[in-house]
Amino acid sequence: METGSPDDTGTAGATRAADRAGPADRPSPAGPAGPAREEPVWTGLPPGLLRMRRLLLVVWLGLLTLAAGVLPALFLAPLWAALALLPLALLAWGWVMLGRNWRSWRYAERADDLLISRGVLWREETVVPYGRMQLVEVTSGPVERHFGLASVQLHTAAAATDATIPGLDPAEAERLRDRLTELGEARSAGL
Repeated sequence: METGSPDDTGTAGATRAADRAGPADRPSPAGPAGPAREEPVWTGLPPGLLRMRRLLLVVWLGLLTLAAGVLPALFLAPLWAALALLPLALLAWGWVMLGRNWRSWRYAERADDLLISRGVLWREETVVPYGRMQLVEVTSGPVERHFGLASVQLHTAAAATDATIPGLDPAEAERLRDRLTELGEARSAGL
């Protein structure tokens, strides 16, 4: 018998068979004793939030650009109008940063808790157990309402673990509020 042949039952043959097996054929990392922990299904924020934030950036920095370019040119010398380049550079940088920040926000509903993840340089992941929730609010300011957005704010017993999910569609925000309230009542009843 030749080493590594199909009839070989040694470890070398088993290793090669495991290498040829697909991901579904491989044993789970948790092993046979315990189930593998499922990855949560993450939901990102709708693009309306990014549009709203970018519009606000353009409006405010556009006004600042006009003021920095026109006023010095009128009262000092036309060369001072170059000051308008600073707010324009800030506008370009802010445009990119808002996109990165928007892509970093996501949330996931799990069996026992809600996960909220955000941040570009400093990643922050908040875990809010359903049984610890005391209040779930849906808020929407005038600008958010104009863009058809709402925010969900979660309040717990510890003020440090309050969490917010901004820029949701109002229907999704109400669905999430109702589901979290229902799960919170069910989990807290067992305490």
